[in-house]
Amino acid sequence: MSQIILASTSSARRQILENAGLSFDAMAPMVDEEALKLGLEQENLSPRDLADALAEAKALKISAKHPTALVLGADQVLAIDDGQLLSKAESPEQAREQLKMLSGKSHRLFSALVAAAAGIPVWRHVGVVRLLVRPLSDEFIDEYVDRNWDQIRYCVGCYQIEGEGAQLFTKIEGDHFDIMGMPLLPLLAFLRERKEIAS
Repeated sequence: MSQIILASTSSARRQILENAGLSFDAMAPMVDEEALKLGLEQENLSPRDLADALAEAKALKISAKHPTALVLGADQVLAIDDGQLLSKAESPEQAREQLKMLSGKSHRLFSALVAAAAGIPVWRHVGVVRLLVRPLSDEFIDEYVDRNWDQIRYCVGCYQIEGEGAQLFTKIEGDHFDIMGMPLLPLLAFLRERKEIAS
């Protein structure tokens, strides 16, 4: 069995893998995500391919330093149905603006996971979730951001579905794990296929 490394320090991703009983190490990939994202966006990639490319870059960065390990890189891209992409909010003010943009609209969340070994991608998956945000009042947005900023600052879309973020939605179509940034069921199937975990 290979050493498994999660190329992320996301507490949500770590918790999902721990709860599933996986043994792994977590390392920050030290990738300049915003610079990489800007460069990839200039290539006019689709939101799906953008998420996949970002996840691959993280996996390959760690895999180059740990060639005998199986490295998992993950990323998410949020696309509003009008085509606009959102990144993680950098301030409470930006979080409020993003929530106003999402209010009353549907968007898609692309959750990519790439596994790399010896510096080469060996598996990839992109889950897609469609989410409909209910109309949000300015008062709700202000209070929500004030209460939750320390948690939502790390989340694209400014929500944690496992917390108070559930209040934002009227409809969700897709996998709960994808929303949290870790397409778990496809990953487990891949690990069983590789005999990394018991089948």
